Amino acid sequence: MRQGRGSRASVIVAAAVVALLSACGPLTPTPTPTPTYSSTYLPPEPTALAPLTGETVPVGALTAPSLAAKVDNHPDARPQIGLEHTDLVFEELVEGGLTRYVAVWQSDVPAEIGPIRSIRPMDPDIVSPLGGIIAYSGGQSRFVVMMQQTNVYNAIHGQADTADLMFRTPAKRGPHDVVVRAPELIARHLDLPAPAQQFAFAPDLAASSAMREGTPTASIALRFGSSSAPSWNWDAGRGVWARSQSGTPDVDSSGVPYSAVNVVVIRVPVTVSQSIPKTELIGSGEAWVSSGGMTVHATWSKGSRTDPIRLVDDTGTVVRLAPGNSWIELVPLAGSAEFTAPPPPPAPASTESPAP
Repeated sequence: MRQGRGSRASVIVAAAVVALLSACGPLTPTPTPTPTYSSTYLPPEPTALAPLTGETVPVGALTAPSLAAKVDNHPDARPQIGLEHTDLVFEELVEGGLTRYVAVWQSDVPAEIGPIRSIRPMDPDIVSPLGGIIAYSGGQSRFVVMMQQTNVYNAIHGQADTADLMFRTPAKRGPHDVVVRAPELIARHLDLPAPAQQFAFAPDLAASSAMREGTPTASIALRFGSSSAPSWNWDAGRGVWARSQSGTPDVDSSGVPYSAVNVVVIRVPVTVSQSIPKTELIGSGEAWVSSGGMTVHATWSKGSRTDPIRLVDDTGTVVRLAPGNSWIELVPLAGSAEFTAPPPPPAPASTESPAP
């Protein structure tokens, strides 16, 4: 059978293609491209809670021990040095109806703190749960021995190990003039552990027990003794409690009132030995916790010297403080604590027309 010209041409073309492909070698498949990815995402930095304030900090940021100090509250000692940087402040009754502070620093340590004064018999119960360091100017030998028998390092003015760390400032009159170089003191004792968490904390102010369960509070008036009547007023603009003493703002060296995110009022029995009052902290009693302009009623308890103070509300639930600094007011049972509610909002203006 004869092939047509078209068929013959197709055969010739096919043969040519085969010959061309044979000359080029075996067929190579087209490679599949490998996808590449890029991202600017960075994993969040690990965080932890500051043990004394409940604030969020980077992991490993607060490994140093705490520094507690017996800080003077005599009028000649005011304004104190570094008190506005504290994590915790415990206010306690001493002789003459006055008060002194056990102030505690860990998350924010200023260059200097003070003026420091002598130790008292309740101070071992206050600082033992913290460990770390306690700085003071001395005291009756029976009280110094009590403090030295604790797990806390005693840094005492006038001893060889503090000779270059504690000095008398010419800015204040003695005996209200002993000042401590705080970072240098802490740096010499970095072998001591960081403090354990002392209170339960909410993740934020809104979740704190006082905000969730408390009642509105405008001011807190306290009476420790004949010469001590501190008070706290809610400062909504700053979002803190602002402190006064005897009706006058209690200000730091910048003229700003000392402040607290949390004010914890604890009613305590006080015993007296050789004219020295002692706050009795091993036991339990009535308490109030104020945060965010609100106050919740509570019960405090402390089982032993090394136990922290435990706070539970009237249902037995652990009280959670707001993240931030706290002042713990150890108010004697013979004293007083009054909480004043804010005034009611003004009534709306009437829109009714007057009767003819």
